[in-house]
Amino acid sequence: MLGSSRSRHRLTTALAGFGLLVTGAALQVGTAAAPAHAATTYRVLFDDGHAEEAGNADWIISTSKPDPLAQDSSPSSETDWTGALSSWGVALQKTGSYSMKTATSALTYGGSSTTDLSNFDALVLPEPNTLFTTAEKTAIMNFVKNGGGLFMVSDHTGADRNNDGEDAVEILNDLMTNNSVDSTDPFGFSIDSLDISSGYPAAISDSSDPVLNGSFGTVTKSLIADGTTATLKPSDNSAVKGLVYRSGYSGNTGAFFATSTFGSGRVAFWGDSSPIDDGTGQSGNTLYDGWNDTGATNAALALNATAWLTGASSGSSGGGGGGGGTCTSAQLLGNPGFESGNTTWTASSGVITNSSSEAARTGSYKAWLDGYGSAHTDTLSQSVTIPSGCSATLSFYLHIDTAETTTSTAYDKLTVTAGSTTLATYSNLNAASGYVLKSFDVSSLAGTTATIKFTGVEGSTLQTSFVVDDTALNVS
Repeated sequence: MLGSSRSRHRLTTALAGFGLLVTGAALQVGTAAAPAHAATTYRVLFDDGHAEEAGNADWIISTSKPDPLAQDSSPSSETDWTGALSSWGVALQKTGSYSMKTATSALTYGGSSTTDLSNFDALVLPEPNTLFTTAEKTAIMNFVKNGGGLFMVSDHTGADRNNDGEDAVEILNDLMTNNSVDSTDPFGFSIDSLDISSGYPAAISDSSDPVLNGSFGTVTKSLIADGTTATLKPSDNSAVKGLVYRSGYSGNTGAFFATSTFGSGRVAFWGDSSPIDDGTGQSGNTLYDGWNDTGATNAALALNATAWLTGASSGSSGGGGGGGGTCTSAQLLGNPGFESGNTTWTASSGVITNSSSEAARTGSYKAWLDGYGSAHTDTLSQSVTIPSGCSATLSFYLHIDTAETTTSTAYDKLTVTAGSTTLATYSNLNAASGYVLKSFDVSSLAGTTATIKFTGVEGSTLQTSFVVDDTALNVS
């Protein structure tokens, strides 16, 4: 779109930020809490604060909450823990690589509770039956955005187990479309309002996918017993990927199991709770053993997906970078979406701003370089240490608008560098409506401390604005 020159456009910031210079192998990030994968233990939180036990549902790993180990510290079979998800929990526990807890109260992120999301690598939502509060949705979305894994298990439309007028389809769609972090189809899919009575949805052929071919086995089929599917929208998020499809469907429709990414985190969706039901649980519940259904490979699907979401397995399902090897998966940039204001980054005065003259991609703040219509230079930078042995990817969203009318001359330029390497140069000739994702492989900088820097240089007349948001430097 065409912009217009303006007087000082950053009205909300007066001081430049301060840089974050990191030494050694560890990186100290900004004020936002971010999941940090342990060397050998991957932490999974199962939600039980949203009517997951209503009606015949029994979607818990153990009746001992928050810690299932209090029921049996060394379980060897699914009946050692009580719950219809006990097989899932016991299988993870027996590997020696996972630590699990159950949340029974409101979900938080950045708090002091032992079940605060900042203490975990992945969150499992096993068919929630009450709406998440505004604060909970913010917590969940920021958890994923900053590197957490989210496992959403739905059920068919109308499966309102506690008769409060909401079912899992509505609740999970509400999480994705009515939150304060990003409501613009952040994961690239929506859950269909369907009740599919039965079937054995089949996995796609992809031997390299870590969810379909992981350490827990190869996935061939799943089970649907009154469930639903998702509609994929890769134009909204190119990382979305259907892995298991309802019979007769493929591509963007009929996805029974799908993966995606958001920010630095990973997302998985499953269209029915029947596959995770192991048939055992608390007395009085009517349960079905979908976990061990001989016509499907549901256990492998659940466990491989958990490994992928936590970073315990490598691979690129859904386009995300994973853990594994000698590198700890992480997002290294502090204050990556600028929502903490003028902190962590070193910036020219007024660059980090919540001015309404240019919209942020998500949240309220962004980095706005240039846009004055006069000779001007703005810079934005942050120094990070990229650990040895890691693959590294720098990404950010860029919006360029200009008042220049030329189609041939680059009067105003934005240069992006990582250390001494120039990654890209953009100009008024690249102006376009909306934000565009930019991504660069910076693995060559592993083992060094490098400065990520944006430099905007504007000519003497006619403004060009370079607006940056939702940065990330992911290592795996």
